[in-house]
Amino acid sequence: MSDSVFRKKSVVKAVAEVDEGSSSHMNKVLGVRDLTSFGIAAIIGAGIFSTIGRASVNGGPAVSLLFVFTAIACVFTALSYAQFASTVPVSGSAYTYAYVSFGEIFAWIIGWALILEYAVSNMVVAISWSEYFTSMLEGFGVHFPGYWATDYGSAARAYAEVQASTAPGSLPASTQELAQAFRDAPTLGGLKLIADLPAGVITVLITALVYVGIKESRTASNILVVLKLAVIGLVIGAGAFYVKPENWSPFAPNGVGGVLSGVASVFFAFIGFDSISTTAEECRNPQRDLPRAMIYCLIICTVLYVLITLVLTGMVNYKELGVDDPLAYVFQKVDLNFVAGIISVSAVVAITSALLVFQLGQPRIWMTMSRDGLLWPRFSKIHPRYRTPSFSTIVTGFLVAVPSLFMDMQFFIDLTSVGTFFAFILVCGGILYLDAKGLSSQSKFKVPYINGKYIIGLLLILTVFLVARSGHLFSGIEEKPLLAFFWLTWVILAVLAFRSNFSLLPVLGILTNLYLMTELGISNWLIFVIWLVIGLLIYFSYGYRKSRLATLQG
Repeated sequence: MSDSVFRKKSVVKAVAEVDEGSSSHMNKVLGVRDLTSFGIAAIIGAGIFSTIGRASVNGGPAVSLLFVFTAIACVFTALSYAQFASTVPVSGSAYTYAYVSFGEIFAWIIGWALILEYAVSNMVVAISWSEYFTSMLEGFGVHFPGYWATDYGSAARAYAEVQASTAPGSLPASTQELAQAFRDAPTLGGLKLIADLPAGVITVLITALVYVGIKESRTASNILVVLKLAVIGLVIGAGAFYVKPENWSPFAPNGVGGVLSGVASVFFAFIGFDSISTTAEECRNPQRDLPRAMIYCLIICTVLYVLITLVLTGMVNYKELGVDDPLAYVFQKVDLNFVAGIISVSAVVAITSALLVFQLGQPRIWMTMSRDGLLWPRFSKIHPRYRTPSFSTIVTGFLVAVPSLFMDMQFFIDLTSVGTFFAFILVCGGILYLDAKGLSSQSKFKVPYINGKYIIGLLLILTVFLVARSGHLFSGIEEKPLLAFFWLTWVILAVLAFRSNFSLLPVLGILTNLYLMTELGISNWLIFVIWLVIGLLIYFSYGYRKSRLATLQG
């Protein structure tokens, strides 16, 4: 039915549309090395330089295992992304994959979620970049005004905390600095003028680079990634000589719960491998190179994360890592200030490269949705000279730069993960659809098939037994009601797998991502739902009627 919200786009049509209109004139310059570089640039950014410390405070040295667990969840998903990328080499990433699998309404929802994911991710990255940039300036003796390097809410809360405290001097130094920034800030009409200017400025500069072209972005990314990997190698090599094995004991001081409490931060550190699929139309051989690049960058980054975590928790006690710049901090503790200085400078470089890749990916999501008629035509306009989605890139710049001037970083981290998990689950589910419809035969890369007919049900029985034996089955659901949905989904998948011989790895991808979602806060879910409601209003007021697929079928 042409008027159905579940109308699907065929794989053949999705690929054929790439060769139509102005989109076919995008520069095809990316190879597997460039794509792997983009993936590393996106993954190794703010996560390894900041959130890795916060996760270690609660999880201890065992956070290294959480990186492995999260990487495994990402591998299941990356394999699914890789198969889709080889089947539908189009810039829309999970949006396009959902369009051919589940239909238009799901494609819209996932596209809208991806817009949130990329925008929010870059807000986090931009704010983190600002922190490291101002810290680097301090290292060179240049003081940047605090009220121009933070958000109003954080400064106001710190000021209120200092005012209410009977012993302000005992408060953390960061709180006192923020309070001082609030006091020093200029006023206009009784309102304190506070904004994170470095975060906004770097977003504008990166947006300008992305606007100019993919070749320039590729060159900048490759250079930044080489510098980043060199510094990480220095951290691991130099830090290994200062590791004290006694710091790894106890390995998991707060048990499994303490380790899993860092899941949002750790997962945020892995976000990015999927973003390279948005450059499919600028790849020389997307069906071959995209799958390889996704797997390569994920393996490289996982090994580096585990090594970095073990070195950090081995150099100092895990309790000391709750700082914004844990890598620089541990080397200052062992009097290697020269290395700490190099890390501060390299963090600015590393985070810049992550900002570049996410800012590159989001406009291509807008472009693809617009090309399908679900967004206004201007979003799919290709610049006649630079061969980039020009209007979409400008909108992306504003969407990221303005909130990063005024919002708090911690607010965004969990919110980023909700949209990403949702996208990952749909992509894994899409592989089951391709298998069921026989479309996997068109894939040049396939998720290795392992028959899950009995395995999925047996794993469910074993897991329920072990959790029930520990006494946490019902108490866990009381603490986290979303776990009930997780168990119900597993039961349904076990039944369907028995009936339809589901492939095991995509199902494991669905379950691991769904479980990780249950670890996120309910407030972030509410905000995500509000975002989806706004998106659905736009879809039914515009996209549903203007959909190109509806027009062609009608």
